[in-house]
Order: sequence, then C-alpha cells, then structure tokens
Amino acid sequence: MQFTPSILLATALILVGCPGPADTPPPLEEVRTALQSDFATADSNNDGALSLSEALAAVSGMTAAQFGDLDSDNDGLLLPSELGGNTGGEGEGEGEGEGEGEGETGAPVHYSYAVLDTFPHDTNAFTQGLVIEQGTLFEGTGLYGSSSLRRVNQATGAVQQQANLSAAYFGEGIVVWEDTIIQLTWRAGKAFLYNKDTFEPTGEFTYSGEGWGITHDGSALIMSNGTSRIRFRNPETFEVTREILVLDEGQVVPQLNELEYINGEIWANVWQTDLIARIDPADGRVTGWVDCSGLLTASQASRADVLNGIAYNPESGQILITGKYWPAIFHIEAVPIP
Repeated sequence: MQFTPSILLATALILVGCPGPADTPPPLEEVRTALQSDFATADSNNDGALSLSEALAAVSGMTAAQFGDLDSDNDGLLLPSELGGNTGGEGEGEGEGEGEGEGETGAPVHYSYAVLDTFPHDTNAFTQGLVIEQGTLFEGTGLYGSSSLRRVNQATGAVQQQANLSAAYFGEGIVVWEDTIIQLTWRAGKAFLYNKDTFEPTGEFTYSGEGWGITHDGSALIMSNGTSRIRFRNPETFEVTREILVLDEGQVVPQLNELEYINGEIWANVWQTDLIARIDPADGRVTGWVDCSGLLTASQASRADVLNGIAYNPESGQILITGKYWPAIFHIEAVPIP
C-alpha cells in the first residue's frame, strides 16, 4: 500500500451520517470493548484490520464518528493495537496462547548498520519489491500507470528488461519461485506470473485483501497485506496454509510491507518508517529491529519517498536496501547496538 486513505474515512462519514436525536450511540469505551471481543468475527475478510463497514456491522448503534475517534492513525482501518488489545482470530488468543506468545526468549535485539557498498538506482522507480536470484537483481515498481517488473544491472542501475502492468493495476512485491516471477498487486486481488527469463505472462493467482510484500522460505510463499499478519501460501495453488501474528514483546506490529527471507528469519520493512523487523517465522515474534535511518542525505531524502526494498543474495550473504525514488541501493550489514 502506498497512500494513507484518510479521504476515504471522511467520505464515509458523510455517507453514513450522524445519528438523529433519538438515536443515542453506545459509549465509546463500550464500542471499543465490543470490537475487541468480537474482532475475529467482525474481520469478515480476515485481513487483520477492521474497515468502517465491518465495524458498523459488528456494533449496533456505533457511529462513523466513533470509528474516527478509535482510528488513531487516520488510515481508515482499525488495528488491534488501536483497540488496546491483541485481538485476533484463531490461534492468536490475547497474547498468552501457544505459538504466538510474547517473546519468551527476551526482548528483541536492536541494530544499526554499516554501509559496505553503494549502487546506482533509478530515481523514477517507485520500488515495491526487490529480489536477487542467482546473482540477478529483479525489481517490482508501483503506481497506477507506472507499475512494472524489471531486470536490473546491479552495478550500474540500468534496466535491462521490463514488463509493464496495465494501468488498471498497482504493482506490489515480487518473488522468484523456481522459473516463475510472481508479482502482487495492491487492491486488485491478483498476483501475476511471469517466465523468469522472458518475462512472458504465464498465469495469475487471486487472493482476498490487499497485496504488499512477498518472499519464500524454500517451501512456502510468505505474504504481507499491510497489517500485522503474515500468511504462508502454497506456491502451486496460492492457498493460505497458515498465518502468524507479528508481535514485539506482546504488542502487534502493523503495516508490515516488503518482505525478505534471510537465514531463517523474515525481514519486514514497516511502512512509512526506516525500521526493518526481524521476525521468527515459527511464531511471529520480533527478534530484532534494524534501524536504517540516515541512509540518505537530507537533500536526497527531500526528493525521495519511503524505505521499501530488501534483497538477499544467499550465495554472497549480501543484503541490499533501497526505497521509492531513492538514488541508490545500499549493501548493508546489520550491526548490533551496544
């Protein structure tokens, strides 16, 4: 996802309207409690967040204005953290259940970084996904009318091959699975498949909810949708096989975006921040945080957008980081902060 849709909530407030004099809405805390307890049921599309329509359907008498009061980040969605609890669906419990607990092995390790090398990057690329496969760098870009799949010369930044998406689609994360590149789209519910060598279309998958980041662990595709949940999918059918709720010492971590699987961990960029969460794929526990702030100079940052792009070369151990409209791709090493 790329845009904060506060205008959608404002529009919804107008369309839903306010209660009449005889319609007294329930107290806000009663609404909050009801949404906490019935979160999994209210979350009809199982995307880890409640839309205005889902919340209104779940709580009788609730108003759109109350939804706005609870929506602290004004993004048109209610996350469990905004309701004050670790609510969720099956297997999530309230932070004390099996599998998705509160980090029994201790607090996450905090990291800074060392820049080992720098490579040119196309400043017109609204980067959504970055992948290295057998030494080749692939990039997926977004925006309606500008989304593409690219093969990029890592050393020079030159685009060597490109396939453009229809203007009807907003491209998102990419992953290479065997001889196929899979590219997500933001809100269309479609993943497009391409031949890795020719970029010829070979098929598509459909999914519910939004598409953000995608990677794989060698046996399953791993996908984010902008919430605190990460889903594992069958690479042949794209069906969800399991999911994890990502928790930082018991607190949900929302807006998980670009993903990369690195040495048994899921690295996830948190949208609109310079932070990358290192996540245990077994239980969703955040084991570390990599703070990538300061990669760009003030002048560069003024012409760029947010951090978004993580690629890992298992053959060399190289980790690459970039962002939307960034002028460079950085080869970094995570350095623990004392």
